[in-house]
Amino acid sequence: MAKLIYSAITSLDGYVADENGNFDWAAPDEEVHAFVNDLERPVGTYLYGRRMYETMRVWESMPRDDQPDAVRDFAEIWRAADKIIYSKTLEEVSSARTRLERDFDPDAVRAMKAVTDADISVGGPDLAAQAIAADLVDEYHLFLTPVVVGGGTRSLPNDVRLQLELLDERRFDSGVVYLCYRSKS
Repeated sequence: MAKLIYSAITSLDGYVADENGNFDWAAPDEEVHAFVNDLERPVGTYLYGRRMYETMRVWESMPRDDQPDAVRDFAEIWRAADKIIYSKTLEEVSSARTRLERDFDPDAVRAMKAVTDADISVGGPDLAAQAIAADLVDEYHLFLTPVVVGGGTRSLPNDVRLQLELLDERRFDSGVVYLCYRSKS
């Protein structure tokens, strides 16, 4: 059975983007990026909303020349995985191994988790909030970045209470701290 994992790079005050929608402060350095790659390697399917897909699809056509090893590695990981995009407004998808769904169906995701061995990742705080509310998320991989942005797009929903168990933690030279939690529900 697959795990559904929500992974986010977040500010210390809990935002994935600031009030202007910027997240340039969240760009991982080589050490963090290589660690993220190792976490993402077992993922067989990415679940995205439209905005996250539009951000991530750069990995589909990113040139491989003159890129750091971690960047090239992640591009390969991303291209090898299936992607399901949930959007009522997106007309079509433009990356390989990608399909479009109009509505997020928690029962379909439960069924997917039950029949696949490869982990599933939910990306983006809006879609993750739906998965969290439906009690689908098994693990939370949070990368706390040493910056306070003061407002913007929250990494976790406001209207959910969760009991979590700390599974792993790691501190990086850049000051980023990785925390891995398992849902106790």
